[in-house]
Amino acid sequence: MNSSDRTPADLLRSALAADPARPLVTFYDDATGERVELSVATFANWVAKTANLLQGDLAAEPGERVALLLPQHWQTAVWLLACASVGVVADVGGDPAAADHVVAGPGQFDAGRACRGERVALSLAPLGRRFPSPPEGYADYAVEVPGQGDVFAPFAPVDADAPALAVGGSEELSGTELVDRAREDAARRGLKPGSRLLSGLPWDGWEGLSAGLYAPLAAGASVVLCRNLGALPDGGLAQRVDSERVTHTAR
Repeated sequence: MNSSDRTPADLLRSALAADPARPLVTFYDDATGERVELSVATFANWVAKTANLLQGDLAAEPGERVALLLPQHWQTAVWLLACASVGVVADVGGDPAAADHVVAGPGQFDAGRACRGERVALSLAPLGRRFPSPPEGYADYAVEVPGQGDVFAPFAPVDADAPALAVGGSEELSGTELVDRAREDAARRGLKPGSRLLSGLPWDGWEGLSAGLYAPLAAGASVVLCRNLGALPDGGLAQRVDSERVTHTAR
């Protein structure tokens, strides 16, 4: 990765320049049997579309706060990088009443209505399916994002020293601090380009977010992100480690 990268969006741009075809996020939901593999290029395209939705349709501005009421999921990872691209604060599990906008998944729609700004709902269903009817007061992400542009440019340069990530209202990091911590975690875990980290950690704190996204991204590695890992049968984890060529684990 480029040593001059100062924001998560910078890390993604460097990954795209280095090898757009390599896998970046492989997602499993072991409660549904879903498996999704995203190359760097495909992931970056989702990020660009989502950032355009955030900046354009939602009119989010740098410094505003987006409450992400979402579990560990590949679409959550997309939203984290989209927020970084626009320069808004991604507040994971944050208070929607204190946020400018909210992005919510199943089980969180009632809580998200405390936000007076724009609200976006994710079904988190396999294949990113639309809702039969979106929750009241929400736009359906699966309806809104496909028509967004494939290239994103922020209206204003992102300030790397401004707040970028908050976790549960208890920890806040700037873009520079986030990238530095991600690099430190990658080194601590022994990650390097080509490494494959399997993570089953929840995204309710820095440790899970780092293992499930930021540290692999900072190292030029990839992540096998596993939701509901406990639903695997006996021997299932060892089989996955082998089939996915996993080199490191965090669970």
